[in-house]
Amino acid sequence: MGPVQLTDRFIQALGWATEIHRSQLRKGDPSIPYVAHLLSVCGLVLQDGGSEDEAIAALLHDAPEDQGGETRLAEIEAKFGPTVARIVAECSDTFEQPKPPWRERKESYIAHLPRASQSALRVSVADKLDNARSILIDYERLGDELWARFNPDADQLWYYRSIVSTYQQINGFETPLIRELDRVVTQLESLAG
Repeated sequence: MGPVQLTDRFIQALGWATEIHRSQLRKGDPSIPYVAHLLSVCGLVLQDGGSEDEAIAALLHDAPEDQGGETRLAEIEAKFGPTVARIVAECSDTFEQPKPPWRERKESYIAHLPRASQSALRVSVADKLDNARSILIDYERLGDELWARFNPDADQLWYYRSIVSTYQQINGFETPLIRELDRVVTQLESLAG
């Protein structure tokens, strides 16, 4: 299989994702534009052999959850098709505002992963890997004060270990990204005790 050919759809998605998240900043380091995360996730998806639809979904995976809910998801479907919209929907833990309690959302997200499509799993693991890397870098810099930037109910170490375990148990889903995520989470657990 040759390299993925990125078309004008990808260029349109890149611009639109940048516009949607223009004023959003990263939670772990509020000096970083949120689009940096989207670009990283997209890069990981493409490096893992992802399709153009998966790359576009990587760019837009947080748009409904953070910027407009189901209305935004309908826009994604209209602009980029049902495959991209389905991947994005599978990567979202809620479209509700206000969001349900953190633990409830995360447990539900983890429980749905074994039923998710291969495309959604690729985008999901790339998303979690980029987030875990960012948390590790920020923890090395800030120590335990990093946790104050997250929801007070959030148990990030539990969540990331649970995600790794779930990915590892899904039959037929294999990618080096899972091993890298496991390595990063293990390092974070070791540092954070």
